[in-house]
Amino acid sequence: MAVAVLKAPIVLVHGLLGFDKLAMGAWVLTHYFRGIPEMLRKAGNRVLVARLNPTAGTADRAAQLKDHIDAASPHEPVHLIAHSLGGLDCRHMISRLGMAGRVLSLTTLGTPHRGSAFADWGVRRFARLVCPVFSFFGLSVQAFRDLTTSRCRVFNSETPDAPGVRYFSVAGRFQADWLAPEWRLSSGIVERLEGPNDGVVSVESARYGESCDVWEGDHMNLVNWAHPLMSAFRPSPDRSADYTALVGRLADAGF
Repeated sequence: MAVAVLKAPIVLVHGLLGFDKLAMGAWVLTHYFRGIPEMLRKAGNRVLVARLNPTAGTADRAAQLKDHIDAASPHEPVHLIAHSLGGLDCRHMISRLGMAGRVLSLTTLGTPHRGSAFADWGVRRFARLVCPVFSFFGLSVQAFRDLTTSRCRVFNSETPDAPGVRYFSVAGRFQADWLAPEWRLSSGIVERLEGPNDGVVSVESARYGESCDVWEGDHMNLVNWAHPLMSAFRPSPDRSADYTALVGRLADAGF
């Protein structure tokens, strides 16, 4: 399936602890959305990749995202595709920073719209240990708090959808096993309290907007990262076709 070309730019927004790209000088090692910006640009789309503070809270990251869009695409609306915390940043920016008229659509990938039980667990157990360390290095910890279920309840009450914006979502579904030990703890906690999940975000928490596609894969596979061990034992899905479908849906809607 060929990648559709949208009339307006696409903005990719990373999640917690994320980045736009990792590079050594002019040599790009990888993108956060692995292989996706190149694929979309090759088809003729204009693609912007935001770079936000990796641990700042939603309000600060939303302001940074607005500044990025204002600087890179000041005279036209955009489509947003956002992973994890980035989806909350986008919703805050659209509803509370006067950007509803500048955004045509928002597609969230593994965004904990209702928070994550694993974030609750982590904040309860590690806040006293982690906060002083982050403070010593001048780093914010607000992002971790903004992902809790209690904070997301407040966020949702304060952040209504904008009538003119189309909202879509993607959830991941993943069963952690011996091939992916790094997901066993977090996935188990979320499974017990919220049900099927991508390792950190439940399908129900990620469900948002007009429709929700469910992709079989872990939280980072939603942005096309393959697990090194899994590739040797079973396929780790390449998401190129899935992103092609996301953009195709927007094109079919007249964008």
